[in-house]
Amino acid sequence: MIYVTRRSTFSASHRLFNPQFSEEQNAAVFDKCANPGGHGHNYVLEVTVAGEPGIDTGYVIDLKVLKQIIKKEILDKVDHKHLNHDVAFLKGIIPTAENIARAFWEILEPKIPRGKLHAIRLQETENNSVEYKGE
Repeated sequence: MIYVTRRSTFSASHRLFNPQFSEEQNAAVFDKCANPGGHGHNYVLEVTVAGEPGIDTGYVIDLKVLKQIIKKEILDKVDHKHLNHDVAFLKGIIPTAENIARAFWEILEPKIPRGKLHAIRLQETENNSVEYKGE
């Protein structure tokens, strides 16, 4: 099995906030991330596809194709957006890195034309990242 990864970046803002919590509970749980104005990150997204190289191309997946899929399905929808308000597929979801990674998986998994989606890695800060490998 060979694993191929495409790295992309985007900038977005979000607010970590549970509407079922009081303002005090939100502040206690999410700290400064519950700021009513939100806050932003420069995210790094890594999408890994697993498979065997094709005999005809030697590729698990053509990285130009993977780049186009990521751009169309994810980056065009989240880059320079407020994730709570501007992104339809995140409506009603607390936009933690964990939930964002899962949402990206659900969008990308059926779009991969060759190989199999293996992992979504989302780096929110230099020190914090999540990885999701499906259910």
